[in-house]
Amino acid sequence: MEETSWIAELFANLFVRGLLVGLLVALAFWIRSMVKVRVLHKDLRKLREHLQTKFEIESAENERRKEEMNLLRQERDNLRNMIQVLNQKPNKQELRQAQVYQKAAEIMFEKSPGFAPVWQITLREAEEEMRNAEKGIIPFFKRITSSTPVATHSSEQKTQPHGKHRLELDDPANL
Repeated sequence: MEETSWIAELFANLFVRGLLVGLLVALAFWIRSMVKVRVLHKDLRKLREHLQTKFEIESAENERRKEEMNLLRQERDNLRNMIQVLNQKPNKQELRQAQVYQKAAEIMFEKSPGFAPVWQITLREAEEEMRNAEKGIIPFFKRITSSTPVATHSSEQKTQPHGKHRLELDDPANL
């Protein structure tokens, strides 16, 4: 009985009772926190799996978009090439107009003896100008506007023989 009296004396002490109550409360909080830690680890694992799944889906979507972009670039390049080819092919109206000009040139060769050399020189000049325009040497705006030279206020007029006037622009280096 001595042993039970020693334990009874111990529980009879107020300090020991307070200590035991405090330890029980601490144990309850510790158990509660361990349960919360386990739940949080479970949630964390679930969120990591969700994030991994989301990255896989986004990665697949990005790959699909890259493939689509490559297909669109290829289609754009094909269309650009097709436009260049189509721009080089004359349509029926242009072919008819070229045939009319060819026939008119043939008639002029027959009727006018001095027409042939002038026509050949003019034709070569026009071809050279169009080649320069296609290369980008002559600006697009100039191709659209008339091909006749326009006099500015700084231009000089010179009289040619036979009473014809020739317009000459000042040299930009002298300005």
